[in-house]
Amino acid sequence: MDLLSLARNVKHRLEEPITDALTVAKIVADPRNPVLLALSTVLVNPLYRAAFLASAAGSGVLRCLAVRPCDLESLAEYLEIAEDDRPQLRAWLETGVRLGELGTREGCYRLKSSTARLLAQPGNDAVAAALEEILRFHVPVLLDAPRMLSGGRRFSLEDQDGTVIARSSLALRSMVQAAIDRTLDRDGPVRLLEIGCGTGAYVRYAAESNPRLTAVAVDLQEEVAGQAAANMAAWGLAERVETRQGDLRTLDLQPQFDLVTLHNNIYYFPEAERVEALERARSFLAPGGRVLLTSSCQGGGNLGLDVLNLWFAYADFGGPLPRADGLVSQMDKAGFTDVRATRVIPGQPFRAFVGTNSPVQSA
Repeated sequence: MDLLSLARNVKHRLEEPITDALTVAKIVADPRNPVLLALSTVLVNPLYRAAFLASAAGSGVLRCLAVRPCDLESLAEYLEIAEDDRPQLRAWLETGVRLGELGTREGCYRLKSSTARLLAQPGNDAVAAALEEILRFHVPVLLDAPRMLSGGRRFSLEDQDGTVIARSSLALRSMVQAAIDRTLDRDGPVRLLEIGCGTGAYVRYAAESNPRLTAVAVDLQEEVAGQAAANMAAWGLAERVETRQGDLRTLDLQPQFDLVTLHNNIYYFPEAERVEALERARSFLAPGGRVLLTSSCQGGGNLGLDVLNLWFAYADFGGPLPRADGLVSQMDKAGFTDVRATRVIPGQPFRAFVGTNSPVQSA
């Protein structure tokens, strides 16, 4: 047999269809096939797309392609990917094309879907980070919870990426800023201490709102604190804001602050330790100083918050989101006066809590 005949024979055998009508009928009638098709259409494909978008946003690929279409080599250089690993990068990019999130034109990759283009916008970085948080932290607890219990395993702080959480928390930026607006003195000198500063964006907002404000910004995770310090320098605030890594429970600071803020992080303290943590925060306030604490609270019927609660139920640190009345009571026990809780937006579970460190009354 010559080569041409061999090739035709192989091609014929590769494309030879199943002609047995009974076999075809059995395959079509298999009740698992419609279920598998429905699962792929309704669940699997959207999950693949969400995972690809989260990865593309977190790695900077969306941001890069938002500037201009790029070929493989340009993207690999931007991502600092070695030449030997570039075929794997191409395979990942081609999967994005198959999913409909990317397109190709003249050898270059470009953003195709409206969702990819929206997430690539700088103003939507917090939304992109929230998507990454859901896929990297919320999905694993739903996926692994029973096995974790069987194996006696718990999530730890190392299971989180502090930089992703810091970016994701900015999805609530407008509500936190509204709470700051209600609390911050905009005219006189203010000394601010922010516990859990994340990116430093809220310290920046306070500093821009009051040009006489100075601050100490603290974050528990060294990488996050380092990024916040770099941000302060880039924003021209390094002379007004001292940024450091530290733990509220071990901070060595004088009671000199007019305002202490804790945004979206009270649930990083176990519920039984929150009064002590709040007492510690009050110890840094000058007489008459105030604390501003913002947090989503239980009871709003928000499924995302329920899954966040589930994550902390499986963690070896922290605790559930607070209940508004419970946190008010804890602030009272910590010695704050004039404690009040306010819904920033009616009907939403996000609240601002304010309390005062009243001067000690002389006998």
